[in-house]
Amino acid sequence: MKIEKSKIVEMLRSRGDNALAQQADKQLPPQIDTDQHMEQLSKLGLNPQDLTKLAGGLLGH
Repeated sequence: MKIEKSKIVEMLRSRGDNALAQQADKQLPPQIDTDQHMEQLSKLGLNPQDLTKLAGGLLGH
């Protein structure tokens, strides 16, 4: 599944994780492939359920 970095940064900020949001903004590519980048996403405290919810929200737009 592919997700834009901006959506992940936005989700982290909405949780109050501003430091992680900044880290994600610096370290992740503009387009994230969740399979390819799962290790990096996991280090940011994101799990597959978070990403599925995020993708579900994107599909609704």
